[in-house]
Amino acid sequence: MLTRKQFLRLSGTSILGFSLFSSASASTGSKSKPKISGTGPMKIDIKTKKLILKHTWTISRNSSNFKNNVFVRIERDGIVGYGEAAPNVRYGEDYKKTTDRIKGAENILKKTDLFHYVDIKEAIDKHITDQSCAKAAIDIALMDWIGKAFNQPLYKLWGLNTAEAPLTSYSIGIDTVEMIKKKTREAEPYPILKVKVGTKRDKEIINAVRSVTKDKPIRVDANEGWKTKEVALENIKWLMDQGVEFIEQPMPASMIEETAWLRDHVDIPIIADEAVKTAHDIPKLVGAYDGINIKLMKSGGLQEALRMIYMAKAYGMKIMLGCMIESSVGISAAAQLTPFVDYADLDGNLLIANDPFSGVKVDHGKFIFNDKPGIGVEGTF
Repeated sequence: MLTRKQFLRLSGTSILGFSLFSSASASTGSKSKPKISGTGPMKIDIKTKKLILKHTWTISRNSSNFKNNVFVRIERDGIVGYGEAAPNVRYGEDYKKTTDRIKGAENILKKTDLFHYVDIKEAIDKHITDQSCAKAAIDIALMDWIGKAFNQPLYKLWGLNTAEAPLTSYSIGIDTVEMIKKKTREAEPYPILKVKVGTKRDKEIINAVRSVTKDKPIRVDANEGWKTKEVALENIKWLMDQGVEFIEQPMPASMIEETAWLRDHVDIPIIADEAVKTAHDIPKLVGAYDGINIKLMKSGGLQEALRMIYMAKAYGMKIMLGCMIESSVGISAAAQLTPFVDYADLDGNLLIANDPFSGVKVDHGKFIFNDKPGIGVEGTF
């Protein structure tokens, strides 16, 4: 009989490993390519880069003009993998702590065969417990390396069809009425908008958007801004008449029972964001939320995001892939999974003025994938 640990390891390998290795084995030949051991000398570089926002970014919690993101570069056997961490104050993260945690985990990578990425993920999860974005940076870099080792994009190794990827929304942050109108005009090429609310000005914000675009689908994200179920109910009933597709995180994450009550009183999907970080959180949300927003920075990387997708599907929940303010590294990594989900909100790189990388592109909301291996990015930090 399998022990619990053996079962978990086997299930993780079957999801993340078997399809990858079986897919890749046909595309790599020992005669044409040098042997990649996964165990050679390793070089790890870590650097913080200030990402400048095109506009002041405001949600119900705070405002920002820039973000200090942490980038990771791992090199082994002549192959380079890139990762990114986008620290978020909501989860007690900052770039200094993130950098320290990544440095503290270097030996795990250096002493382990990189092809044993499931084992590495398990060790990293035990080692880093307070900076999920640090885990994400390592995991993204690791999976980028794996894809490059097999000379395939991750979406191909996972058997995904990019034609099935949903359109991404474009986010409009909280601002003055005139700036919201300006941002909405600038977002004209994007067929879906996600509008930040959660303030006493919510009707004013939505009216400003609707004054520019009358019938474009919009999604609303309150970022825990409505503090009671009564306030949330009143707001949502009004929003349902404004062409809103769904409501994201209407109340604080801890208010699960209140959200379940709210869900019973409105006829519009409610999506969890701050209420869900990893697969561990999903079962308790069933009945309160119709779907979840998976972000690599919350989950701790691609491996956990994939587990979350499988679990959410098992519960019949809708799935959105979201992001923080990220460069093309984080966005391109998440985009690899988009053919597997219902909604996408991967616009973090579109909101910054100095993206150091290029990767998966967006054209009128549609992801334009390339055939580059791994997460498909070029550039350096």
